[in-house]
Amino acid sequence: MDQAVQQFTDLYIGGAWRPGASGDRFEVLNPATEDVLAHVASAEIEDADAALDAADKAFAEWAGRTPRQRSEVLRKAWELMTARLDEFARLITLENGKAGTDARGEATYAAEFFRWFAEEAVRADGLITHAPASGARIIVQHKPAGIAVLVTPWNYPAAMGTRKIAPALAAGCPVIIKPASETPLTMLALMPLLEEAGVPKGLVNVLPSRHSGKLVDHLLHDPRVRVVSFTGSTGVGRKLLHSAADQVLKPAMELGGNAPLIVFDDADIDAAVEGAMLAKMRNLGEACTAANRFYVHEKVADAFAEKFTAAMAKLKVGDGLDPDVDVGPLVNRDTQEKVAAFVADAIEKGAKLKLGGELPAGRGFFYPPTVLTDVPETADCVHDEIFGPVAAIQTFTDTDDVVRRANDTEYGLVAYVFTENMKRGLQVCERLDYGMVGLNRGLVSDPAAPFGGTKQSGLGREGGHEGMLEFMETQYISATW
Repeated sequence: MDQAVQQFTDLYIGGAWRPGASGDRFEVLNPATEDVLAHVASAEIEDADAALDAADKAFAEWAGRTPRQRSEVLRKAWELMTARLDEFARLITLENGKAGTDARGEATYAAEFFRWFAEEAVRADGLITHAPASGARIIVQHKPAGIAVLVTPWNYPAAMGTRKIAPALAAGCPVIIKPASETPLTMLALMPLLEEAGVPKGLVNVLPSRHSGKLVDHLLHDPRVRVVSFTGSTGVGRKLLHSAADQVLKPAMELGGNAPLIVFDDADIDAAVEGAMLAKMRNLGEACTAANRFYVHEKVADAFAEKFTAAMAKLKVGDGLDPDVDVGPLVNRDTQEKVAAFVADAIEKGAKLKLGGELPAGRGFFYPPTVLTDVPETADCVHDEIFGPVAAIQTFTDTDDVVRRANDTEYGLVAYVFTENMKRGLQVCERLDYGMVGLNRGLVSDPAAPFGGTKQSGLGREGGHEGMLEFMETQYISATW
């Protein structure tokens, strides 16, 4: 076992490490080798109650601090994490598998949420005005909502946590985090850093568990909890919304995606390929923002496919700890098998395989960069998230048709458009039923921007100014003086 990951494997409750009520532990694997990295404590209901008590005890003092005081703690967290990016990147690679460049990119992105919300903490602006009819003073202010339960996925073990922790703390709320069982180590390793930054005991609690459904459901039925923030599949999100309804909790849901990437005939093909590589292969395609359906105008389809395939072919597959590796393993066996099944289904239905498509022999959950062309609408990968390094290319000729096809999904997280005609580009962006659109860009994620989707891709926004408001309640006072 790697000694660097053995230090923080217990539950973190009330500023202290504890083994958990049952003493049970679960294995965390290195997806590149299938070796056991660590045995992590599995939280039970009693541990959830202890975390609730700790968060409740910490709430009033933290909420009572001035915005500037909260801001300074978050700023210190950014400074500390920025100084330790290599440590966090290595840990991310060990438990998630992503290549070193991706892991360092995530660590940098994760740290930036602390800096952004350090700045936003002092900007929960309210309003004082006159009511036009009554003449009363209207006073509007934003107050911390209360304890927030944060449920994070395995694909970004650092960033999906900090994207929720930072705005919650900026707003004045305590949090209880349930990280994904595949990747709990990064979030646990963040806790000593937050202590050093000045986060009070009990304000942030971490409950890894192999009994996630039961544990989270219990948390969401405690009257002290007022917010639930979840990133993950739409199916799980629906279940959490049902649980949240019983207590009328404030939900923030960042759910699944099925992102279209549209390349028009006037696009700069080299720029489109570069953007498509970023949109598809960032994080190995294991992202809800990953380009899932490629729609390329038939006039440039061959040129795009050749250049894109050549770029994919240059990527080196291997253990992400190797600095020369571009593509690490998928997170687990189930994901690997699902990706392989998508490819086999598409080929069986008539798609042409231009690159990859074969499971490598040996240990680890690897899958090669794969390019499919002539993918039919009946292929499963057109209707579901691939969550792997597979590009499914189709063609189009008519703008109205491609907009219709792009919108023909229950998801609405992100879309990508490439064209040199900015008027057409903006018109198409406005017609796409997605919460975010990358116009001539393969990357939309930014702590300063409101991240989120429409339809079955979620509720609310993370990042930007809106991200902090998800953890606040608006209070209106009608006054006469």
